[in-house]
Amino acid sequence: MTATPFHAVDVPFHAGVPFHVYDTTLRDGAQQEGMNLSVTDKLAIAAQLDELGVGFIEGGWPGAVPKDTDFFARAAKELTLRNAVLAAFGATRKAGLRAGNDPQVRALLDAGTPVVTLVAKSDVRHVERALRTTREENLAMISDTVSFLAGEGRRVVLDAEHFFDGYRYDAAYALSAIRAAHDAGAEVLCLCDTNGGMIPSWVSGIVSEVVEALGGSAVVGRTGDDGRPAGPVIGMHAHNDSGCAVANTLAAVEAGATHIQGCVNGYGERTGNADLIAVTANLQLKLGMDLVGEHGLREATRIAHAISEVTNISPFARQPYVGQSAFTHKAGLHASAIRVDPDLYQHMDPKDVGNDMRMLVSDMAGRASVELKGRELGFDLSDRKDVLAAVTDRVKHDEARGYTYEAADASFELVLRDELGELPRYFETQSWRTIVETVPDGHTPADVYGPEAEAFAEATVKMTVGAERIVATGEGNGPVDALDRAVRQALTPVYPELERFELIDFKVRILDNEQGTDARTRVLVETSDGERSWSTVGVGPNVIEAAWEATTGAYVYGLIKAGVAPAR
Repeated sequence: MTATPFHAVDVPFHAGVPFHVYDTTLRDGAQQEGMNLSVTDKLAIAAQLDELGVGFIEGGWPGAVPKDTDFFARAAKELTLRNAVLAAFGATRKAGLRAGNDPQVRALLDAGTPVVTLVAKSDVRHVERALRTTREENLAMISDTVSFLAGEGRRVVLDAEHFFDGYRYDAAYALSAIRAAHDAGAEVLCLCDTNGGMIPSWVSGIVSEVVEALGGSAVVGRTGDDGRPAGPVIGMHAHNDSGCAVANTLAAVEAGATHIQGCVNGYGERTGNADLIAVTANLQLKLGMDLVGEHGLREATRIAHAISEVTNISPFARQPYVGQSAFTHKAGLHASAIRVDPDLYQHMDPKDVGNDMRMLVSDMAGRASVELKGRELGFDLSDRKDVLAAVTDRVKHDEARGYTYEAADASFELVLRDELGELPRYFETQSWRTIVETVPDGHTPADVYGPEAEAFAEATVKMTVGAERIVATGEGNGPVDALDRAVRQALTPVYPELERFELIDFKVRILDNEQGTDARTRVLVETSDGERSWSTVGVGPNVIEAAWEATTGAYVYGLIKAGVAPAR
């Protein structure tokens, strides 16, 4: 790998000064509870980050984590980056060693990245209690390691660990730590709120004082002949323990920082790091900074969700900018205004981050909500006041009985089609029943009925499909599964498309639980045909009846979307 220049953009706060967007999802983000990334996972995420347009991707800690060592070796052969450069992360040399003799430092060189990020102690309490060394030795550790790596042609970023807490305790020592790094050749001095306890006003005040004390390029705008800053680049690395990581990062930028670190989707230890997409979107869309380019930001929602798939951590629906609920509206008052002008209840155009506006239909819905939701689903109801009134009344009535359409768009479309007279009748149900049999503890169906037996639940359905009356029986793992198998047995010969439908999620909620065993039950079902998924709802006095309504509704919706005509 060859060194690539830091990205330089023209920004309103720091005109003419290079600005860095640095992602640490693969290292700091991967420390989140429950996240375990393989090398292949990390390579896939790095490619997505590069497409987003970040300038730097911190790949991990080579030498300390074997998987990270493998990542850098494979990345050199397999990863082609168009926008970003890789950074290897590690610590300053150990006390009493020469930097060139420290195996961990040598591993940073072996990673072959053009950028190396060093974490160093800047809080004297950590120096004396955690490192168990002297103030002077810690400064020597910083200086020696930075100068060694810079002498080997690496561009060095210093992460000043616990800087803000350390500065508030002993500002002079915290400053001496980052000054030692800069004097030794570090290009970036990143101030870390490692414990995540800062608030914006504290961050702003401290960053301003640091920039003034060190003559940072963000303030004086000085660059050398090679276009790089003549003074230090000040950075911000924020954790979210006080809920202020994004706000703290913005405060640091306004105070003079020109290097921001964060993780996609706010991943990270404890409550996470600053959400890099939220920070970047705020700086680019609100403050006019061209950080990742228009194309990169327009892909932000897709990229955030694609990375969620790799990490196997469900996307947070209420995540700013890219969450499913970020531009979702429920109240009827909102819908009335949005019908006139979407900007009245949205802070920006969701398409700028690759997201979209959604309307929810609930008992709060008015006719405007129903009209906009219908338009979202492809139905123009602007001249159908009778349908708007009927659907609105039906939704309010149904939700009073326990239905919820805001999480079941497919069921709402079936209601809309029914009121429009456009709901296909694929089948009629005459009756259905289930039998659940119990046997002695520890026994299986095979123990009782022989090796061919599968379950103790049995269901029988009687249906009319076209002109034919069909009776079918199914066995399954419980009454709902048995009913599903019976329905498929009855309908699949006529509608073979059902073979592709698969139940992928099943949620049950007890309504009016103060009624005890007499409470009503709501079931939400998510179904997939392998290409798309849809959600339907059912409500009944028990889970079986509620599930019957939700699953049969899912079949009807799926057949509609498959373009299937009802049997004659």
